[in-house]
Parts: sequence; C-alpha cells; structure tokens
Amino acid sequence: MAYQERAYRNYVKADNLIKCEIIEQETDLLILSDKNLYDKALAFVLQYRSDIERYIGSDQNFAKSYSPLKIRRDAPPIVKAMGAAAKIAKVGPMATVAGALAEFVGKELLAFTDEIIVENGGDILLKIKQPRKVGIFAGGSAFSEKIALELDPRKEPFSVCTSSGTVGHSFSFGKADAVVVIAKSAALADAAATAIGNVVKEITDINHGLQLAKKIRGLDGVLIIKDDQLGALGRVKLVPL
Repeated sequence: MAYQERAYRNYVKADNLIKCEIIEQETDLLILSDKNLYDKALAFVLQYRSDIERYIGSDQNFAKSYSPLKIRRDAPPIVKAMGAAAKIAKVGPMATVAGALAEFVGKELLAFTDEIIVENGGDILLKIKQPRKVGIFAGGSAFSEKIALELDPRKEPFSVCTSSGTVGHSFSFGKADAVVVIAKSAALADAAATAIGNVVKEITDINHGLQLAKKIRGLDGVLIIKDDQLGALGRVKLVPL
C-alpha cells in the first residue's frame, strides 16, 4: 500500500511538546511528548506489530473477518484487546488495529513521559496535563477543519478515534464524512467508530448511528458528521478550530 502524506498533521498544535513520527509498513504514528521518545516508540511498535503478525500467521481469519472471532487463550495481550473490542462493537478484529497500536504503544511510553499524544491514522491515545483541541477532518463536509473537540485532562489515558467512509483508505460500509468516538480504550473507540460509520450512508442515518452508539458499552462520547449535518451525544464539547 502506497504511503499517503497525512497533511492534516500540520494542524496539530502542541508547541510545548516534542514531536516525532514512526513509520513502519502500514503503521504511521505521530507522537507528542515532553521528550524525544523515537527509539523507545519504534521498539514498541515493532514488538506489537510482531505480536499481531504472528497471530495472523496462525489464524488468517483474524485479518479477513468482518465479524468478531473467538481469540485463543495464548494470544498476545494486544490481540486479546482487539478481539474483546471487536466483540463489543460487533466488527472484525482488524477494525481495531490502528487504535490498539496507538493505545498499547502510548501506554508503554507513559513510563518515560508525563504527557503524551499518540496518533495513528486518526486514532489517538492521550494523557494530557492541560486542555487540548483535536481538530476534525471530515473530507468535503462544511465542518471539515472548522471545528474541534476540546478535551480536558483526565487521571487516566483516554482515546479519540475517527472513522470515515469518504476519507482515507480504511474500509467502511457507510458514507459518513467522520464518526468520532471518545472512550477510555482506543481499541474500543476504533471498533465503535467503524461500527457506527457502517450504518451512516445518508444524512437521515445520523440518528440511527447515535442509537447504535448508545448500545455499545464503554463509550464516553460520539460525534457523527455527514455532509452539512452533525449529531452528537455524551461528553462531546465542540469549539471553533
């Protein structure tokens, strides 16, 4: 798969944090922290990618299924987390992979920094010490690059994950310009964003998506954008970008 420049990263504003990027095959992480963690981050990326790849080698359905699968007891922790999130959201386990990698790498790096933001293709793990804004990129929607989520610090890391049926290379059955999910778990937020995005094909489906979100346990907030309309529920604070 050809590398696609992620131009939206130019809108990430955290001037008091040090930025580095890790690119390893399909994985492309932006890491913001209070020190340069490139070497440590690369080692964790390689470790967790290897865990996933080895498991796929023993169960190729893990990489292909659009539905939850039973995960073996001897599976690595990241694979178990992916399987559990997929089961809750009723999607295939690989629908969680970007969020899971951001989450597992980010939590490992917290041993070396007090504040961290790890972004992987629109899926973000955060442990922040001050309010931060996350801009919303929603393709051709009128809201794209005009609004942001305002996020307050929490005691524990949390996640913001985005799925789109009109932007990027990730597979979606729907046509939402953006589905943004806030949750403690990035694997779950990623899975839920995919599940909700799958049912949003028209503006009239926004409410259907929100009703589905209510049935997925563990979500803190959801934002759905389709064309010039949006819908939200839970802990979603929108501000101008």
